[in-house]
Amino acid sequence: MFAMMRRRELITLLGGAIMMSAAAKAAEPFPTRPIRLLVPYPAGGGTDIVGRVLGQKLHESLGQPVVIDNRGGAGGTIGTAAVAKAAPDGYTLVLVPTSHVINPSIYAKLAYDTEKDFAPITMVASTAILMAVNPRVGADTMRGFVEAAKARPQEIANFGSAGAGTVFHLTGELLKQLTGLPLQHVPYRGGAPTVTALIAGEIPLAFETMLALQPHVRAGTLRALAITSPQRSAIMPEIPTTAEAGFPSMVADNSYALFAPAGTPAPILAQLHDATVAALRLPDVRDRLREQGAEVVGNSPTELAAYVAAEIPKWAALARQAGVKPE
Repeated sequence: MFAMMRRRELITLLGGAIMMSAAAKAAEPFPTRPIRLLVPYPAGGGTDIVGRVLGQKLHESLGQPVVIDNRGGAGGTIGTAAVAKAAPDGYTLVLVPTSHVINPSIYAKLAYDTEKDFAPITMVASTAILMAVNPRVGADTMRGFVEAAKARPQEIANFGSAGAGTVFHLTGELLKQLTGLPLQHVPYRGGAPTVTALIAGEIPLAFETMLALQPHVRAGTLRALAITSPQRSAIMPEIPTTAEAGFPSMVADNSYALFAPAGTPAPILAQLHDATVAALRLPDVRDRLREQGAEVVGNSPTELAAYVAAEIPKWAALARQAGVKPE
C-alpha cells in the first residue's frame, strides 16, 4: 500500500512537472531566434520585393533577423508546401500572392489544404497587374497588340507568366478567351525570370505586377499596354486600364498575404499580426511600396480567412471558363 501511495505521488509530481514545463515554454519570449520568411518565388519578383521590405521592418520591431527564403516552382506550391509542414512555432512564415487561392483549381493534388493548413496573419499589400510587351512587337496599345497578334499569329504566339495557375496565367487565359487569340502559355519559375525573358524577346507578352515591371517600363526596355485595375494607377497614370481599352471584364490584381503554419499559438499569431500591421503603417514602408505600385492593406486574420474562402471558388469558376484543367 505504501508503494502504491509512493507511485501515485510520483505520478502527481511528474504530471505537475510536465504542466510547469509546458507553461514555462508557453511563457517564453518570442522571438528568440531568426524567423524564416519563405517566398515561394525567385528573388526579384513582386512577392520577393514585398517580402524584403516587410522583413526588414519586422527585424527592427521583433529584434530578430527575418531571413528571406526563396523557393520557386510549380506556381508557388513547392515553397508553400514546405511551410504547411513546418513546426507551428512562429519561426516559419510564408508570403503568398493571389496564386495561393487559385492553385486549388489548377493542381489536382496539392500537398496541403489551402484553408486548413495555414493560420492567417494579415493581407500585406495589393498591386496592379500590367500587360507588357517587348518593344519589338510594335504595339503601343492593347488593341494594337490584338491586331498585331491576329496579323502575325506565328510570330506573336505566346505569353509568359510567373507559373501555371498564377493570377498572371489566368489573366492571359482570359485575354485569349475574350479575343480568340491562339496564345500559348509559357510558365516561368517566378516574376523575375518572366521579366528577363520578356526583355530578351523570348516571349512577346507577359502579365506581371507593377512592382516587377515598372523599372523596365520607365527605362524603355519594356512597353506597358494596359493595367488590369478598375482605375488608373497614381504611380503610372499614363497607362490606360483594360476597361478603357475595350475589355471591361478583364479586371484583376495581385494581393500578398502572410500566413503561418496551422496550429501556431494564438499569442504568437497576435504578436506577428500586430508587428506586421505596425510596420505597414510606417510612412517609409507605405511610400516604398506605393512607389512600386503596391498599396498596403494590413487587415485582420478573420478578414484574411474570409478572403481566402471567397476567392477560391471565384478563381475556380474563372479557370473553368478559361478552359484551364487541373494538372
